[in-house]
Amino acid sequence: MAFDSVKKIAAEFALDKAINYITKDPDKNLFVLLDFVEKVARAPGHKEAVKKLKVHFKDNPQIMEQTRRIASNPKMLYNLINSWVVNGVFLGRTKRESIGQELGVSVPQLLLIDPTSACNLRCEGCWAGEYSKVDRLEPELFSRIIKEAKEMGIYWIVLSGGEPFCYPHLLDVVAEHPDSVFMAYTNGTLIDEKVADRLADLAYFSPSFSLEGWREQTDARRGEGTFDKVMHAMDLLRERGVFFGASVTSMSNNINEIFSEKYIDFLVDKGATYMWSFHYIPIGRNPNVELMLTPEQRLWMIDKVRELRNTRPILIADFWNDGEFTGGCIAGGRQYCHINAAGDVEPCAFVHFAVDNIREKSLREVLQNPLFKAYQRRQPFHENHLAPCPIIDAPASLREMIKDSGAKPTHRGAEEVLQGEVAGHLDQLSKKWLELADQYQEKNKNKEKTPVRESSAR
Repeated sequence: MAFDSVKKIAAEFALDKAINYITKDPDKNLFVLLDFVEKVARAPGHKEAVKKLKVHFKDNPQIMEQTRRIASNPKMLYNLINSWVVNGVFLGRTKRESIGQELGVSVPQLLLIDPTSACNLRCEGCWAGEYSKVDRLEPELFSRIIKEAKEMGIYWIVLSGGEPFCYPHLLDVVAEHPDSVFMAYTNGTLIDEKVADRLADLAYFSPSFSLEGWREQTDARRGEGTFDKVMHAMDLLRERGVFFGASVTSMSNNINEIFSEKYIDFLVDKGATYMWSFHYIPIGRNPNVELMLTPEQRLWMIDKVRELRNTRPILIADFWNDGEFTGGCIAGGRQYCHINAAGDVEPCAFVHFAVDNIREKSLREVLQNPLFKAYQRRQPFHENHLAPCPIIDAPASLREMIKDSGAKPTHRGAEEVLQGEVAGHLDQLSKKWLELADQYQEKNKNKEKTPVRESSAR
């Protein structure tokens, strides 16, 4: 035990020295350090991970720009490297693979957890709008889940809801786990100076602000004044050097706005270092298939997003159109799963069906549930990874998995994606999309998947 403590102190000392080294000259010293780590790494998997990191940084100059920005806050850089890279990528990967082989299922890289279903807004078309608004995880249960996750090599915890900042114990529970990295999808309206100070002190918690575009689009869906409150919250975090991003819902009526150069440049200037793109899925409160992207719009997004991520210093992830880089769908425990505020363990934030509840079983036990096994047997759902999602790209597979596993809906109306008008629309849309996706793949099969372009004059 004493020897382990000494090793931990030595490792922390070494990392502290490494951080100081990087912050002096990120452009030069980051690669010197990575070269050294690659040489001393013993496990083949660790060497390969370092090689991938080096290629990632060298091939995309915009990632280096992000690194420079993060390096301006040594405390946050330390925590990101320690929790996400060292614990999550290196130590965690070994744990996850070992336990996964033992259990015969995948152990995910991250958990999406809803501490509460309560929310101070009532957004039109909210994916979580039909969950009960009184559900919440007790602080002890919330902390237990995170502890069990770390024991399995999972150090990346993503929070949603509801509104995470409506949960009164949020930052107290987070403070119990400084060896993990946390991100929260938030409407941003509850982040004041006191909360911003706490986030700066923690330095391992990154808010991702939900937006629909400019003020008019955002306020139309989320309520008057929401956009200005988000902007104020961003200003507070930027002033304190807190790492944050944006989360956008890509819909038929806003994609030209949210993926315009002007809008992305605006987010960069506000201090956002990443942006998640979620395609609108017709679930939750008042599902509206008219808000879904058309196949033509989705096709346009593929090249547009790749262009932006290679010309702007912001990481942009499009979970549906980036299936080529993730090997298909990441849900169902393959890379992530969702635990809602009632404790139901769902395969995805948008698939509201469950077999097990975390209140009744350990994390290790629920990851072995028949719904997750059904997912993993069928992944990828198409050979063409541009069609990764069982909801919008392979709805027949989703129905089979729900039926075969005996999974039950976790709220009223969840069945609409399986039957009726919404299900019929998904069937038609998935066929049209697969035709276009196959044509696109055939047309671009000889091109690099991640073309690197020169940085813009900006």
